[in-house]
Amino acid sequence: MAKGSLRVNSVSVGTSGWSYPSWRPGFYPAGLDPSGFLAFYAARFATVELNTTGYRLPAEDQFRRWAEQVPEGFEFAPKLPGDRLRGLDMFESRVRQLGGRLGPIRISLKKARDEGALELLLGSLDSSLRLAFDLQHPSWDGIEARLSEAGAVRVDDLDHPAPFRYLRRREAPDAAFAAAVAAAREPVYVYFRHEDEPTAPAHASRILELLKSS
Repeated sequence: MAKGSLRVNSVSVGTSGWSYPSWRPGFYPAGLDPSGFLAFYAARFATVELNTTGYRLPAEDQFRRWAEQVPEGFEFAPKLPGDRLRGLDMFESRVRQLGGRLGPIRISLKKARDEGALELLLGSLDSSLRLAFDLQHPSWDGIEARLSEAGAVRVDDLDHPAPFRYLRRREAPDAAFAAAVAAAREPVYVYFRHEDEPTAPAHASRILELLKSS
């Protein structure tokens, strides 16, 4: 798989995680040890979702090790489960160990609309962090104006005012999707969701090609 452009204009493209042995040999070389996956990945894409933080918060030195394995300009997008409202200060302290490699933070809220929880999250996390709220329940519809006011964004929203865009997709990108991404005036992060087969990195490479030719 050719390296190509890691970033096109202000669009950063990546996948949901990188540590998948089943991506050998379709993406990673057949003989590559898992310890070399991140460096290989970061030579081809500009960002990655850090999903492990949604299950267990790694120690500070783990974040520093990850940061050391990627080039300048690469960004990790940690996941924060929105139903874990304790320990937000520890979460922020740990992910900041990524330094300049810290990208947007995806906050996953799967339950119905709870504006108290939203306000607690907005008030507890430093305003300098780029927060993308993954709001899966339809009762959250209409919250975009509040997020914009706070400098945050709703995942997969391209329509409302926001300082950046955060898109997640499982399907292969087509010309229409690439055109919508290219039309955004704000920085855009696009992540293709993990499958056992290496479809996500293939889709990520494909949209970079589409954006480059648009």
